[in-house]
Amino acid sequence: MIADDLGAWAASLQFSDLGEHAIHTVRQRLVDTLGCGLGAFHAEPGRAARRLARALPPGPSTVLGATDTTTADVAAFVNGTMVRHLDFNDGYLGLEPGHPSDNIPACLAVAEAEGRSGRDLVTAIALAYEVQVRLQDAANLYRRGWDHVNYVLVSAALAAGKLMGLDTGQLAQAANIALGGHLALRQVRAGELSWWKGSAAPNAARNGVFAAWLAREGFTGPAPVFEGAMGFMAQVSGPFTLEPADFPRGPGSDYAVSRTLTKMLPTNGEMQTAVWAALALREQIPGLDAVERIVVDTTHIGWTILGKDPEKWRPATRETADHSLPYTDARVLVDGELTPSPYDPAALAAPVVASLMARVEVREDPELTAMLPDRIPNRVTVHLASGEQLVREVHDAPAGTARR
Repeated sequence: MIADDLGAWAASLQFSDLGEHAIHTVRQRLVDTLGCGLGAFHAEPGRAARRLARALPPGPSTVLGATDTTTADVAAFVNGTMVRHLDFNDGYLGLEPGHPSDNIPACLAVAEAEGRSGRDLVTAIALAYEVQVRLQDAANLYRRGWDHVNYVLVSAALAAGKLMGLDTGQLAQAANIALGGHLALRQVRAGELSWWKGSAAPNAARNGVFAAWLAREGFTGPAPVFEGAMGFMAQVSGPFTLEPADFPRGPGSDYAVSRTLTKMLPTNGEMQTAVWAALALREQIPGLDAVERIVVDTTHIGWTILGKDPEKWRPATRETADHSLPYTDARVLVDGELTPSPYDPAALAAPVVASLMARVEVREDPELTAMLPDRIPNRVTVHLASGEQLVREVHDAPAGTARR
């Protein structure tokens, strides 16, 4: 069974199994993740989460950027909420999109609580990345109405359990408990988006930590959680194949963390190439009043997540705006850059942006969809009042690499 095989692989993984490139990349992702969290330290969701932590008894895990301490599961949630707020942390696109660095706050919190070494922390992060990326490659969830953070349940539970010293059977039970009891709906990323867009993964990580705690005390979970008649495949993902026996087992292996991508822009990952395309075209536009209309051709996932809902044309929250192709491309054509500030609530109703956004059309191009997941392409076409058309198609964002 998959959960048993995952538990066996996780129990056997050691720091000495990691190659130098995997170790270096884990360190890079750790620094990037901490930077994303500190960058969002003063944002309201982070403030609210820290208030929650302060309302609870102190614990062994530190709240990022503060002197407060709390339990490992709450620290995973609080710090993860800060990390995700700017939508600036790393990403990976397989059959399902996701952010494997969502596991890092949980790994940090548990490593601190358990008194683990830096090598133990690096091993746990590499483990979490491997599990989440492999699951993202195995089965799509968003088309079936389920959120990608369901994969964080499994990866965080196994990484936390590894740091707690759980054995093979306990690790399998942690995965069973986490996945069997905490499924997340895709509604979190549909329509008008709320604060929960940035807290769904931290909540999954928190549940993973709690599941590992329970497994350490002897709790068992529903099994087989993946393959059972009422299990994950039957109810959520559809059938898929995952072979933990094929996961990396030595320093010469290719670890999944090395296939993840960092971001140069603080916005949704599937939108990055559309923003770079718009920025390139801006230099050729004589003025915004010369723009008759803008067409963004995107992939199925870009259309579904970033352009399908009417709310994307009138974003009222930061979370909706940074998942809106029309708003973001209009914004960069106006500003000539993309920083976190245009997503602040006070900036969303700028008249010049609203006027330009009304001239934006977003549509799926099956040829672009066919490039997924090896490339994450978008094409922007600006139709000028003069009749001239300016076209820019970008397949790979800077700091990302094509999966050829």
